[in-house]
Amino acid sequence: MFNDKETDSGLPFHEPSTAPPSEDRRKHHVIRTEITAFLGELIGTFMFLSLAFTGTQIALNAAGTNDLTASSNPIPDVGKLLYIAFAFGVSLAINVAIFADVSGGKFNPAVTAALWLTRKIHWHRALQTIIAQMIAAIAAAGFVSGLLPGDLTIDTKLDASISVTRGLFLEAFVTAQLILSILMLEAGSSKPMYIGLSLFIAEMCSVYFTGGSLNPARSFGPAVVVGFTSYHWIYWVGPLGGAAVASGAYALINFVRRDQL
Repeated sequence: MFNDKETDSGLPFHEPSTAPPSEDRRKHHVIRTEITAFLGELIGTFMFLSLAFTGTQIALNAAGTNDLTASSNPIPDVGKLLYIAFAFGVSLAINVAIFADVSGGKFNPAVTAALWLTRKIHWHRALQTIIAQMIAAIAAAGFVSGLLPGDLTIDTKLDASISVTRGLFLEAFVTAQLILSILMLEAGSSKPMYIGLSLFIAEMCSVYFTGGSLNPARSFGPAVVVGFTSYHWIYWVGPLGGAAVASGAYALINFVRRDQL
């Protein structure tokens, strides 16, 4: 009675087969896995950045000014700095916890590059992940621009008090800190919280001077919507350089620890 619904193994369609999976079924499984990972990064990055961008837009438009200084006073507006850093840190922690088992919850091309450099993911997974992150970043910037009133002010810019070179190295430094926390921490239910805290302190140290990118996608998305600065490249070179440094430090530590065992 199951002749028209039998599998290649000759078993009824509703019965589990003990035969080795066919090549077609294996390929089908691989494709579904890759699509799931792509969608996880796409949706996760969109949610992370949409929430963070919304918080940033609100903070920068508070009191009628989109500067991080208090009126004409060059002293940083600490309230705004805390608001932005908190928005990014909490949004990252929540969405990493949600999507970690789906796609790894990377949401950042620099993090993806570090995982590839440390051989935790293959190059093809890294490439498709970065593509998903870039699409999501553009979509998030466009979404927030249409959702909230006023001009979009979330693009990353250097403060007038800092040079391009210093901004580059600051971005590399804080990104290295973030990625070290991702690479060094053991997997567990508390890891997303620590990653979020790492981004929080990194934003606190950098958002006033560079806009606190630490993430090429975070800078690229808003730049597509509002325009690119002449120094936009530092938001790629800095975080990717920080990823390389963190990956090298992680590899060195593991090498020394392995020799001690």
